[in-house]
Amino acid sequence: MLRHIDGMKNQIDDTDDQDRRLLDLLREDARLPTAALARKLGVARTTVVERIRRLERRGVIAGYTVRLGASREARLLKVHVLLSVDARQGESVVAALKSIPQVRAVHAISGAFDCLAFVEGESTEEIDRILDAIGALPGVGRTQSSIVLSVKFDRRQAPAMMGR
Repeated sequence: MLRHIDGMKNQIDDTDDQDRRLLDLLREDARLPTAALARKLGVARTTVVERIRRLERRGVIAGYTVRLGASREARLLKVHVLLSVDARQGESVVAALKSIPQVRAVHAISGAFDCLAFVEGESTEEIDRILDAIGALPGVGRTQSSIVLSVKFDRRQAPAMMGR
């Protein structure tokens, strides 16, 4: 089964094993110099530069970002908010959610709810204000929120940040 999925992935984004290894290294530390990447991959620096440019051109690499340090990350309360949304107002609800900086992501989902919002805040008071604001948005029916108590693993985070 996994081989089949890997085969499908190759057909979808046309990356090879070397590209995937490069992407894994960049996910861990996007600031690694190309010479260090080349050493880890066992290829020439120019090969790494060309692969990165090709991956950027094709949209496989969409950009680079900042990952918060463990001490800052640990202070943030993380909340998953399920939302029922009036289908006629879905776009305006998403636009309103996008304007709230503490709303980090919104996913359309299947099931009893329509969307899942990922919210971060520095205090329960801040989270409470954000949840009230979300619940008051025109087009939002009901909400259900869950505070994240701990993260058991997250493949989107650097290994050094896990387990803290």
